[in-house]
Amino acid sequence: MASLMESIMGQLASGGNLKNLSRGLNSDEAKTGPAAGAAISALLGALAKNSSSDDGAQALNRALEKKHDGSVMDQLGSALGGAGRGDGEKILGHIFGGKRDSVQNGLSQATGIDKGAAGGLLATLAPIVMGALGKQKRERGMDSSGLAALLGDERRSLEKKQPAAMGALSGLLDSDGDGDVDLKDLAKHGAGLLGKFLKR
Repeated sequence: MASLMESIMGQLASGGNLKNLSRGLNSDEAKTGPAAGAAISALLGALAKNSSSDDGAQALNRALEKKHDGSVMDQLGSALGGAGRGDGEKILGHIFGGKRDSVQNGLSQATGIDKGAAGGLLATLAPIVMGALGKQKRERGMDSSGLAALLGDERRSLEKKQPAAMGALSGLLDSDGDGDVDLKDLAKHGAGLLGKFLKR
């Protein structure tokens, strides 16, 4: 079974979705693909960290039941054009808390997209990542512990492929400081994964 990361990146690579995303951000498509990969990895890593506690897993489970049933995955065109960005801003506040600017700056520095586009990318992709999780929850009948296990597996997979980058992200989320996180390795991984799907 494909990982969540692979599933989302596979959909981005199909049907002109990457072009729609780039247009919505007013960004270069060659930079948007790797940036999307880094952003999705960062979102999944933060969700995994948040859901590693019982309270965090239950809060995520409630959020998915209330609003994110996976239907956004059937409407990717409008979502990638920025239709869900307002909702995405709220999700980012829950996922990253006060570290959102540091992740946004790190994404910009790693991929060469400007900070505004990096912020828009995170806000656009956050509801899609939540939707992909909601779809898995619905299809597999998962509760909060199942979600925590799924995200834990996802995080371990990303850490195995890009240990330095995921370690830096984890360190940022754990820290009291506001330094930027180096997402270059995650961007490289995203570019490679996207390239694999585009060649199919």
